[in-house]
This record gives sequence, C-alpha cells and structure tokens, in this order.
Amino acid sequence: MPDLGYEIEDFQYYTWQIAGWTSLEKRITGPEFEAGGWKWRILLFPHGNNDDSHVSIYLDFSVPIGVLADLHCCAQFGLLLWNPENPTFYASQNSHHRFTAEEPDWGFKQFCALNKLFVPSTTHTRPLIEYDTCNITALVRIIKDPTGVLWHDFTNYDSKKVTGYINLENQGATSHLNVELQLLYSIKYFRKAIYQIFTEDDKPNKSIPLAMQRIFYNLQVSDTPVETTELTKSFEIDSSDRCMPHDVQEFYRMLLDCLDNKMKNTYADGTISKLFTGEMKSYVRCVNVDYESSFIEDYYDIQLKVKGCKTLNDSFQEFIREEFCTGNNKYKTETYGLQDAKKGVIFESFPSVLRIQLKRFEYNMQRDAIIKINDSLEYPMEIDLQGYLSSDSSDKSKPHNYLLHGVIVHSGELHEDNFYILLKPEKNGNWFKFDDDRVIPVMDKAVLEDNYEDKVSNAYILVYIRESDIDFVLSPVLVEDIPKHIQERHLYLTTKILTLATFEHHQGFDLANIDDQQYPLSEFPQFKVLKSETYGAFKVAIAHKFGIPIEQMRFWVFVHRQNKTIRPDTPIPDDFLGIAMEGVHTRMASGQNELKLFLEVTDKLINGKVAWFPTIEEDSHILVFIKYFDIDKQSLKGVCSLYVRSVDKVGEIIPILCEKKNLPQNTPLNIYEEIKPTMIVEMKPELTFQESEIQDGDVICFQKALTEYEIKELTTAGHIYDIPTFYVSLSTRVVVQFKPKNKNRGQKPEFKLILNTCETVIIKSVADQTLSEMLQTTTQNLLYYEILDVNIIELENNMFFKVHWLGTTIKKEEEVDVCIPKNAKIYEVLRVIVQKLALPQISYKIRLYDALNCKIQNEYNVYDSIDKIQEHLTLYAEEIPQDEIELGTDDIIIQVFHFTKEPSRAHGIPFKFVLKDGEPFSMTKLRLRLRLGINEEDFLKVKVAIIKSASSSELWYIDDNGIILSDFRFTDELLGLDYVDKTGRVGRIDGEKAIYIRG
Repeated sequence: MPDLGYEIEDFQYYTWQIAGWTSLEKRITGPEFEAGGWKWRILLFPHGNNDDSHVSIYLDFSVPIGVLADLHCCAQFGLLLWNPENPTFYASQNSHHRFTAEEPDWGFKQFCALNKLFVPSTTHTRPLIEYDTCNITALVRIIKDPTGVLWHDFTNYDSKKVTGYINLENQGATSHLNVELQLLYSIKYFRKAIYQIFTEDDKPNKSIPLAMQRIFYNLQVSDTPVETTELTKSFEIDSSDRCMPHDVQEFYRMLLDCLDNKMKNTYADGTISKLFTGEMKSYVRCVNVDYESSFIEDYYDIQLKVKGCKTLNDSFQEFIREEFCTGNNKYKTETYGLQDAKKGVIFESFPSVLRIQLKRFEYNMQRDAIIKINDSLEYPMEIDLQGYLSSDSSDKSKPHNYLLHGVIVHSGELHEDNFYILLKPEKNGNWFKFDDDRVIPVMDKAVLEDNYEDKVSNAYILVYIRESDIDFVLSPVLVEDIPKHIQERHLYLTTKILTLATFEHHQGFDLANIDDQQYPLSEFPQFKVLKSETYGAFKVAIAHKFGIPIEQMRFWVFVHRQNKTIRPDTPIPDDFLGIAMEGVHTRMASGQNELKLFLEVTDKLINGKVAWFPTIEEDSHILVFIKYFDIDKQSLKGVCSLYVRSVDKVGEIIPILCEKKNLPQNTPLNIYEEIKPTMIVEMKPELTFQESEIQDGDVICFQKALTEYEIKELTTAGHIYDIPTFYVSLSTRVVVQFKPKNKNRGQKPEFKLILNTCETVIIKSVADQTLSEMLQTTTQNLLYYEILDVNIIELENNMFFKVHWLGTTIKKEEEVDVCIPKNAKIYEVLRVIVQKLALPQISYKIRLYDALNCKIQNEYNVYDSIDKIQEHLTLYAEEIPQDEIELGTDDIIIQVFHFTKEPSRAHGIPFKFVLKDGEPFSMTKLRLRLRLGINEEDFLKVKVAIIKSASSSELWYIDDNGIILSDFRFTDELLGLDYVDKTGRVGRIDGEKAIYIRG
C-alpha cells in the first residue's frame, strides 16, 4: 500500500481461509479480527454485488450497538485474494476510507473478474481458486486523525458543533470580503472597538459600523453561516458588484480607512493606529559626505516580494536592501552637489498586528499583462523582526518576536475571487480553515507546507501578532462589550413565507427563487418574529395578516435537498402550537439561519370529512406542486398545489390538470417531474405516484401533447416545443445589468434584462459579438451602454471614437464623440473636437494621445491614419502647453502618471510635462500643481517620485526642494505622483467597450 503521509496508529492483517467457493451464499462475512481496538470483518460477494461478472470484496467495520453517530475510524487497507498453494499468484486492491455507522463498509464492487478466478493466467500455471479454495487477506492500517475530519465527506457537517466557529455566506464572488471579516473578527480588541461605535440611531443598509456589529455578533451566537448582504448594501455594492472579483488587499485598505473615520470622537478612536499602524523610513544617505535626506511615513501593511525569494526572511532582506546611486545616477544635494549615495527603506516600528502582503501579482512586460506569481515562499510560525529596525528606532525597547495568527490564501488564476483563510483565533488554540460556508480544523502542515508550494493555491496575506501584545490583542469579548440593541436583535427570528401567489408568478426552477443571487430573488412576505413567541401566536398573527381562517391554513418547512433544490418537506404539527418559534426552528430547520415556510391554504374539507388537511400520519397523501408550459406564450409558470394519493396512477390526474387550465377533458398531455435543473424526467401515466418516487414538495409539470407536424412548425419558427427543452433554455438565461457608461453626461437609467446567451446577436458591440461572447469578458454580467449622437448605420460606415478633452489642465475633462470616415487622418479628428467644443480656430496646437492602465502608450502625428488608433485604449486630446511649444535646448519632456503607494496601482490621467533646465525642484512642483489644477493644501498630500520605467515598480521619492531634475539623465524614467485616489478607480482597466442595442 502507498504511504499516504499520515501517522499510523496500528497495523494488523488477517487471512480468511475459504473452502467450497462454488457453493457459497450470495453474501457472507468472515470472522472478526481486531485492528486499532476496533472489530473488522471481510465482506464477500462471491458471485458479485449486483454485477455477475466480478467478485466483490469489502472491508466491514463492526460498529458496536449504541455507538455515537459521529464516532469514526480512518483506515487505509488492502485486500488480497490468493492461491494457498502458490501465494505469489494473487489479485489485490487497496483504498482508504473514513468508516462510520452510516458507511461501515468500503471496498471494491469489481474486485476481480469472475472468469479469471478458475483458470491459469499467462504468467502462472495455476488459477487463483484451486480445488474450490482460496485465501483472502485484509491488511489494515489505522490512521491517526488529529483534526477529526480526515476524509470527511462533510454531509450534514456542523461547523459550530465541531469547531465552535461558523463562516460567512458567499453572495457570489465575495470571498475576499468574507476572509477579511473573519480575520478582523478574530482580532478581539478590534471586535470590541467596533462594538464601541455608537450605531443605535443608524439605519440598516446605510451604516457600515452597524452592519459589522451585527455580523460580528451573529458570528458569536449563530449556529449557521452568517449573511453579509446588509454590509454590501452599506458599501453601496449592488448585486453586479458582488459578482465582480475584488482584491482582498484593496478591500482591507478601503475598509480600514472608512472605519478609522467612523471611530473618530468615539471610545474606539485610535484603534486602527494602535493595532495596525507601523512606521518606515525612506532615506538617501551620501557615502563620502555627512548628508542624509529622509522621511518617515505610516503603513498599515508591508508588501514583500515573492519572486526570487525562498523564505520570508529573504523577502524582508530584499525589502530593506540598499541601492547604490553612482555614476550617471548620483544623488544631487543642495549643499554638496552630485554625490555617491545609498538609498533604501528601513523600519522605525512594527505594529501589534503585522500584516504582510506577498506580491503575487506583477506586471509582465513580455505579455503586457498582470500575471500571478505562484512561486514557493516559506514562512514560519514565529519570526523575530528585531534585525529589520533602524539603529536609532525608539521601538527597540520592545521585543519583536511575532507569532503567526492568520494566512489568507488565494486559489486559482489571476482574476478569480477564490480566497480562504487559515486562522488561529486563540493564543494557545488550534488552527482552523474558513472556506465558503464551512469551518474545519487543520494541522500546522496545512497552514505552512500546503501554501509554500509552487501551485495555484498559495499564501497571499500573512498576519502576525507581536507575542508580547497577544494577550491584549486577543483579550476576551464580554457580554457587556456588546451594545444592548445588537444583543436584542438576536432575540428575533427572520421568517419568510412562500404563498401560492409567489409560486404562480415564478418562472424558473423550484417553487421560487429563494437564494440564487445571480437572478432576481422572488418576493416573499418576511416577518421578524420573537424567538420566544409561540408557534400558535405566530399562526394567529399570520392568519390575521392574510385574512385567512386559521383552521384553513398550515405551514410547511422548506428543506435543502441533496440535489440542490429547495422544497417544502414537512408540515408543522398542531402539537407544536405551544412551542416557542426558536424551538420550531431548532427542531425542523436547524441548518438554516432563517425559517422558510410554505403557507398552505384550503377552502375544502377532505372528502367531506371534518378535517381540512390530511394528517401527518396519512403518508398516502402527497403534496405536489403543478406547473404548466404554455406553448403559445412560451412560458412555464406555477398553477396550484395538489394532493395525490401514493397508490393512484399518474394518468388519473389528467382530468384535474385539464380543468385547471380550462382544456377539454380529453386533451392529451405530457407530464414531467422537475427533479433538478438538469434532470427533467417524463412520467409514465400507467405507474403509480409511489412507483414514480413522488414525495411531498415535488414539482410536476405538464403541457399539451403535440403532433409531429406541430413540433416541426414550432421548430421552424424557432420556438420551444417541450418542457425539457424549455428548462435547458432557462439554464442559458442570464440577468444582464446595464449601466450608463458616462454618468457625468446626464442621468441615464440603470436597468436589468433577462437574456438568453444562446440567441443570435441581439446585442451588438463594435466587435460585432454575440451576447455569450461579450459576457465571457466580464465576470459579473455587467454591460455599459451609451446613447450616441449618430445612428447605428452611420456608425458602421465610419469609425467612432470617444475622446477626453483636457484643455490646459488635467483637472477637468470633457468627453467628445467623434464619428469620422474610416480613411480619415488624425488632424480631422482634432478638427471635429474643435468644432464640437466651439474652440477658437486653431491659434494653438492640439495633440492626441492614448493611455492603457493610466499610462501613456502612443502620441499620434496629425498625419497618421486613424486606423492606427486601438479600440481598447483611452484617447485624450489636449492643448499643448506653451512651455512645451517653446522648449529650451536642454529642457526635457517626461511622462507623469498618478498612483497610490505602488506604481502598479495607477489611476487618473497621465500627461506630458517639461523639466526645465536648471530649475530647482521647488519651482518644478509649483508648475506641476498648476498643471494639475489643484490648491496648495491638496498638493501637500502628493509625493513626487522618479519611476525607473513604465513597467517597473522601482521608485525614488524626491523630497529635496533644491534638487534640479534636469541634471538627471532621463531615458525611460517617468515622474509619479503618489496620493490616495478618491474616485475608487485604482487599478481599473482603461478602454471599456461601447455597447449598442439593436431594435
């Protein structure tokens, strides 16, 4: 047997000697033997287990009577069938399994072909079974299961019961949000600070602190995964944005900036700085003279290289590695002129909670794209950072030993929003993996080695806590720390009620769309019910609300079936009338964080009896839901609910179905069962409902039966002719959200359409794509539209451009639509701009340039053909500044772009700028400010840096007003302006396509 890499607790083997093979019964078990303190047997089907071509052999776990349901044993085993006279001739199989009371045996249905048992093989002169005898040996390794979930299939898995923790629901590409919230929740000092923000008067869906308080509290007290919808609404993230992958680091910075502002003037003021803020110093130090230029800045996190580094310490060393400025790159000082110098970064202090971002995403110049770095990087459980502090740091009085607290792992390719987090929530506790809606215990190997390796799942964020601060960072959260109004909210149970009216208006799978976020959710009456309220009181209130006699209504509890459908399963019995609603929820829907009910209403007594409903004990009555496919309207909608008897034949309900849709009684029908979206099965009228395996909550669909001629006519017309095909069409429908591309050009509506990706071109873009092709480039089914000044026909005979006119500063921009013949030149584009903006006739020069990822790519000559313009780039036109027109002999033109902290996080409009010969940096900054069109106060927040090249992340900040930039021999370098982007467009892609709708 192969080595699986797990610790072995015990190893035993047992041989069962079998005689009289041909006369054995169909199923027999061998004598018991012991391994790991458990009893085992070999289970044999000598003539096959529902397969008469193979012998079937299993290892059987003898489960003691009265054993606990969650008791299990993990075992690796091998089974051998061999000739007692010649042990070298054998057949063998091996496997491993988690043996439980539910799955007590495991093995091989097709262990060995029966026709090979009694005949010699090509390599042996004797058969496996000779003289009607053979031996079967079981080799059993008992595997240690320290986490308790080894080889678990997680059916009916209860995270709270196993680990004490629960996770957050994924709303669709919100795993970046979920892992960040789990991390912040685990930092108990931060959790308490969130609770200290006053939110009692805040409105739900409008307050980020309130939403976080509710999420944190639910994570403490709930037994099921917690929703985050209120928080995403507070962020004004709509359903399309939730389906858009976001970077977890970008979300973290945005969230902390927001919360830092919300905490001001509260008891929590200063928490962000106290927990997460450190200081680093950037410096340039001359080698031959006593001169140093430096500045200190705060940081929330550290970005460390992965590529070229083997360990985390290597990454730290690379981060603080000094760079020499010699030769052509000498440093220009105000006092000593050009000097050899060293420049670098060193840490002045580390925070209590240190967050490290591993730079997994880098720009690749050859591919002209951002790529993911899957290289291996080893990181330790414990690290001493003392050696990375500056020699004069005031922080050296504290110890700098840090303990690993959490690892955020990114799984998959670059644009996939697949994150999970590994956390050690308690100082001396265990590690857990929080992934989707499940939490499982893990060993150190899963935290370290599994995320070192060069593969698509690897560590992206590391979080360490200073060992000397861990007691206050992870100090317990007490009841008195939690606001009263947050605790009181937990006294209520959210209850949703499905009525027949909702079912009748639903067109899709199941009875309604309850939780599939990619489609519009069905509208349910929703109630906030006190958990202590009795079911009887609840029933009275609902009867009054809907105006229904209480004796003519009852509720069914929805369950999530294994086939991913959601159906009413069991009616709430009347003997629950005195039970609190919390008890009803616990007993009948404990796996759900809310109570979902179907309201059954009747106006007829059963067969003239005194009862309005069949009793729960009457299992002969089955509640089914009926849908009708209207071929003429091409629609499938709910009709009614119906009781059928298990012994009745399916065909017996045809008259009832005809009556429901006012069809003639003799109308031939086709009847189907909706088992799951991908399984629509035609029912046989001659079978009973029991034989058809119909149960409570099943959906039955019907349509008029068609002749071959009618089917041909419908097919020719492009219409759907049967229910299974209609369900296939449902699976290809998507909700596409349309937003105006240019909100600043007047208010245009946002709207959603349900469209079919298999249809021919109903939406057209410049590239003449089908809807399906267009949606391949977007993960959130979001398209932008604009209303043009030209019609589509004119557009197809010309070329269309959208140009951003900047004028003399880059602060304001105005968009101009240019539609021009395909053989035009660039100067004709400029002429259209002048005419549309009513600019003075060209008494000055205008240039046209394009940008990608907020950096200039090309500047066009006025005589270039317009076919040189690339569709996916953003076009800018501007008046060429006078200092560029009157360029001095030694003046330099350089590109300037905007970024936030890292050159790869570019934003804003790039532009050309003149570096005047001999001009001190103080004057250069003044001209930059005027070019940007911003005031002095705002410009103080801008740091100017020299960037090595457009594709490089290497930079050097300029803080000496006496420096003369023209003295540097610029070749590929750029100027970068580092400041926080307030537009929220950092890292967004330029050049979104224009979309047009035909008809």
